[in-house]
Amino acid sequence: MAAGEQQSRDYLQRHRIPELLHRLAALLLYHRPERPREFLIQALERVKAGRRAEGEYPYLMDEANLAAMFELLDVVGQGHITPAQYREALKTLGLSTEDLQFGDYGNITLDVFKEEVKKKMLESWAVY
Repeated sequence: MAAGEQQSRDYLQRHRIPELLHRLAALLLYHRPERPREFLIQALERVKAGRRAEGEYPYLMDEANLAAMFELLDVVGQGHITPAQYREALKTLGLSTEDLQFGDYGNITLDVFKEEVKKKMLESWAVY
C-alpha cells in the first residue's frame, strides 16, 4: 500500500468518517426523504447543535421503535430482558458495548432499556 493511501486511511479512521457516513446513510434509508441532500444537511446541523447542547442529535430509533425492539427480545412477556440480550441489542444497533454497567445477573426493564439505548446513541453521535 502506498504511503499516501495509508495516510488517507489513517485520516478517515482518526476522524471516524466511515462510521459517520454509515450513520447518515442509515438515517437516509430509514426516513427516505423526498429531498435527501437537504435531509443530510439538516442531520449534520443537528449533530453540530447536539455537540453544542443546543438541540438533539438525530435518532434512528424513536420511542416506539425501542419499545418494539424490547418486545421482540422479551418474547415471554416478563417485562424484562437479560444483560446478554441488552448487549446483543446494542451490537445490532451498532452501539458500543464497552463500559456496560449491567453484570451477567439482573434484569433490564423497558424503561431502563430505552434510557440506556438513548444514552448510548447520544454517546455515539457525540464523537463527531
